[in-house]
Amino acid sequence: MSQLIDGKQISKQIKDELKEEVQRLSAAGRNACLAVVQVGNDPASSVYVRNKKKACAYIGIESKAYELPEDTSEEELVSLVKELNSDDEVNGILVQLPLPKHINEDKIIRTISPDKDVDGFHPVSVGRLWIGEKGFLSCTPAGIIQLLKRSGIIIEGKECVIVGRSNIVGKPMAALLLRENGTVTVTHSRTKNLKEVTKRADILIVAIGKKQFITSEYVKEGAVVIDVGMHRDENNHLCGDVDFADVEPHTSAITPVPGGVGPMTIAMLMNNCVETIRTQEERP
Repeated sequence: MSQLIDGKQISKQIKDELKEEVQRLSAAGRNACLAVVQVGNDPASSVYVRNKKKACAYIGIESKAYELPEDTSEEELVSLVKELNSDDEVNGILVQLPLPKHINEDKIIRTISPDKDVDGFHPVSVGRLWIGEKGFLSCTPAGIIQLLKRSGIIIEGKECVIVGRSNIVGKPMAALLLRENGTVTVTHSRTKNLKEVTKRADILIVAIGKKQFITSEYVKEGAVVIDVGMHRDENNHLCGDVDFADVEPHTSAITPVPGGVGPMTIAMLMNNCVETIRTQEERP
């Protein structure tokens, strides 16, 4: 019988641990504050921002909300981010993506101070990840590592295949699996004989952005399958990049959609926020 990896339960464990840690740090006079910036009122973004605020409140992290109109200029947003960079009361800065088309997302990400980059998207954060230095980890890949570890799944020595090479999931996921001594292959749209490559995987992580793309034909018997995708099927039900009903019987463990990877992303964002005060004394 396949093990269902419960992201809701594991994320609750992490948030409870962080809540206790924040109480200890707060008693020592070290408090965290997250600035959350949203431009426009995209419904999905509004849900994500609301969930992040709720998680902050639960853990004991102060959150400051900056809700800007859709027509906010790039210059105005850059100016706000620079203000937050220099605000000693703000430990972490999160600019909710996607941004309106007239704003260059890469420019905004690069404007955020690497020491406040709780999303882990700044090139300095990415560089620290790849060379093994201490820094903020990209939240979704970090959450997947926690899902695996806390589910008793050993990464060391395993054949790990990632489907998708995005800067948000695929590339940082490869770096984190290497840190855990996995043997890593990253596949993408130009990969030849994709099924042959994915069928080698002891751990298959799917972040391809295509609804129910991965079927049992892509999966080795007894593999662990992590589904990062989020879509709506023809019945308007949430589903992932993996055809769960077809794949699940062939796995030793699998994440559901919803309730798998999703909750872990916010849990690891909260961990990054706490990291800003864990390391306060180490910074000049």
